[in-house]
Amino acid sequence: MTSLQLEAFEAQAARWPATGRHVLAQFDADAVVVYQAYRPPIGHFAAAHGWFGGEFSLARMSWIKPNFLWMMYRCGWASKPGQEVVLAVWLAREAFDHVLTLAVPSTYRSDRYADRAAWRAEVRRSEVRLQWDPDHDPHGRPVARRAVQLGLRGGVLARYSREWIRRIEDITPFVRAQHARLCSAGPAGLETPAERVYPCPLRSAIDADPPPR
Repeated sequence: MTSLQLEAFEAQAARWPATGRHVLAQFDADAVVVYQAYRPPIGHFAAAHGWFGGEFSLARMSWIKPNFLWMMYRCGWASKPGQEVVLAVWLAREAFDHVLTLAVPSTYRSDRYADRAAWRAEVRRSEVRLQWDPDHDPHGRPVARRAVQLGLRGGVLARYSREWIRRIEDITPFVRAQHARLCSAGPAGLETPAERVYPCPLRSAIDADPPPR
């Protein structure tokens, strides 16, 4: 049903850090998997061609999420209008690392900026927005751990949409099948993409916590 590496949710949850800011993702030496959800014309085009085109807009910010369950919370397991097609995007690992180095936080940090005006100026200039949000359990309830999402625009979005993508898979059937298992058997019956804490370059720059030992 999907080429993602899967594992029982409860086995993974027992290993994941319970608190802190962590980039949870499925990755290998070549690529990092990120998720997006779109309305059918955009999602189906991307899955068929292996890049974003057609009705996909380069004029607006597009958000990528490396954490599967955060994506499920956001799209309602492929049930929300405009987010009915869920995509897994294998993004070149060096590109993902590059995106992280360009990221500007979506909230003001006094330890990084001289004042709010300086932060707002960098936000206006930046092509990558970084946001830490509460992670969520399979039922959509917030947990203490924080998950990251990255907003791309301008030249970075243009390169993401074609140049940096290794492949794209429409995982909507998998998403709906797992949601049905969740509804019938609870979290004990759920399989999700196998994720672990990503070793971020320049971790302090994105305010990520160190991986648990």
